[in-house]
Formats: sequence, structure tokens, C-alpha cells
Amino acid sequence: MKFSFDRDSLIKEIAIAQEIITNKSPISILSNVLLEAQNNTLTIKASDTSVNFITHIPVEVIEEGTTTIYCDKLMGILNSLPSGEVEFNQEDIKVSIKPVSKKIKFQLKSIASDKFPEIASTENVPFFEISSKDFKEMICQTIFAVADDANRFFMTGVFFTKKDNNLVMVSTDGRRLSYIEKENTLNTPEFTPSIVPVKILNCILKNAPSEGNISIAIVDKMIFAKFSNYEFSSLLLDGQFPNYQRVIPEKQAYSFQVQKNDLENALKRIALMVDKKICRILFNLKPGVLKIISPESDIGNADEEIPCEYNGDEITLALNYRYIGEPLKVIDTERIVFEFTESMKAITLHSEPKADYFHIIMPMNLE
Repeated sequence: MKFSFDRDSLIKEIAIAQEIITNKSPISILSNVLLEAQNNTLTIKASDTSVNFITHIPVEVIEEGTTTIYCDKLMGILNSLPSGEVEFNQEDIKVSIKPVSKKIKFQLKSIASDKFPEIASTENVPFFEISSKDFKEMICQTIFAVADDANRFFMTGVFFTKKDNNLVMVSTDGRRLSYIEKENTLNTPEFTPSIVPVKILNCILKNAPSEGNISIAIVDKMIFAKFSNYEFSSLLLDGQFPNYQRVIPEKQAYSFQVQKNDLENALKRIALMVDKKICRILFNLKPGVLKIISPESDIGNADEEIPCEYNGDEITLALNYRYIGEPLKVIDTERIVFEFTESMKAITLHSEPKADYFHIIMPMNLE
């Protein structure tokens, strides 16, 4: 196999392949990226057996063929080379890589491509279209709230389903919940409600364009995504996602509203004195004032007051500061609303004006 390519056009694709690959052993086929040169096109494949990646880029093929090489080392070589044309040549089990304009030559050992895991074909897969911008927003609003507990693996992904003509994503770790519902004007067919792993969602979020559409399909316990010249696929998580609708309050008696910047800046300062194992802060709420407090600890304490719109009785809420800070990063309005009923019941956080998403936080014990 022999071909030449533009260094800059390949390096981006190999960087994505590197994100997919989790096995870093140079003797494992799962640490390798598959390269197939044919018809002046280079097909690149990467897999960790659960999540897969395929892309195609134009190259000048001199001799067709296929092989696999150690992805991390290939990426290191490409990063070290200057921009410009590079020659790739395989002879027996060795691959040579050298730039045309410099007297530099690298040699890597390869592993035969027949040992590479088979990647499911997208042929005859029933894709549907969704706005790339909308889908990326759905991921942004939910991906941070998944569980990181392997014993609750069914909560380590984002639940994806269809509700009437809308698409819904939900995530929860048992102490908080994030929900977003988007109308899809591109006619979504029925599909099996599924739990999508975070890894493929991160790949889509990082690499999908902000404009145009993404093609999505869910079939045979797998999710497929296509956009630009990329194809991603992943096994879905098995298990029963919790009945999230029971957690969503039908009505909440009280609410208060603050400036997002005021709250974000205060949280950053108060967090300096928070016990990171417990993450507990207090919201002391009075008409017109929200006092944010880090409880007394071995290292000290802090408090800060910010203005708020509130007309109810004084109340104190104990909350995990991360469960507030993470949603704030993905809310893009200037004002934020908290809704609640009492100190030990679910609290809802959403934008003002209200959008198609919200975040629910379960309070902590006051003592």
C-alpha cells in the first residue's frame, strides 16, 4: 500500500480516532487505527468495540491496500512533521512515513487489518434528520448530569426518546435531573427509547457542525450518527432507565430570580471554602436578598449576599454547589429562576425567559 496525503487534512481525522481508542498498548489491535487506500480515498476506522468511527478523505493512491498502525504513535509523528505533502508506504509489516520536503523518515510496525474488529455497516439503516444545532444543545443540557457509578450503569448515559413530535433527552445521577425537549420539524419516525453512552455524545458534541443537520438512527441496540464526512456508531446501554417523570414537580409554590453572573461569581468565591467531599452550601433566602454560605469547616467559612427577586418568608436551602454551577454553564440567559416548595423537596432551575429545558436538584440535609 502506498499513498501521499496532506499532513494537515489527516491530522484532524487521526485526532478524532484517538478519542475513540481507549486501549493504549502498542501490541493490541484496539490501539490501532485502520487505514484503507482505494480509489484515491483513504478510509480511516477506529473502534473500542463499543464506539466506532469511520471517515474518508481524498489522497493520491499509488498502490491500493489496507493495514492498521498504532494510533498514538501515528499522531505523534504527524504532530512533529511540518505542513505539506507526506508519503505513506507499507512493505511487509513495516510502514514508512516521510514528508516530501524534508529528509525525515519514520518507520512503524503494522498489524494485519483482518484482526481489526468488524464495524457495523450503515447500509439500509433507517436514518432520520435533526438540526445539528438543536441536537448539540440537547447534549449540552444533559450530558453533565449522568451518574459516574458503574453499579448503576443504566444511569451513566443519557435517555433519548420521542414524545409526540418532539425529541427528549433526560439524564440523572439520582440526586439531580436534567431534561430537554425539542420539536423536530424534520419528521422523526418512531424509534425505541434508548440510553446513549456519554462517549459517543461527546464525540458528536465536539465534532458536529453548528449548522445543517445530523443523521441519526437507532436500530438493533445501536445508535448511528452521520454528519460531514464522519460516521459514528455505538452500542446502547442496557437496562431500565428510572421513571424520571415522577421526579418532575407538577407545581411549586415559591420562586426567586437572580442575575446569572451574580450567582456564578458568588459560587466561585464561596466554593473556595467548601468541603470538596461534601460540596454543600446554604442558600439563605429573604425578600430581596440571597445569602450564599459555605458552612463552617476545619479551614474556615465564607458568605456572600447577592440581590434577588423574592417575596416569600425566610428559608434556608442546602444544596450541592456543583449541581448549581454545572447547569449555569449551559444556560445562556442573563437571569435564572429557582422554583421550590419547601427545604427538603425538589428544586427546579431554569432560564428566564423559560426555555425548552430545566434542571432539578434534590436538596441536602441542612445539618
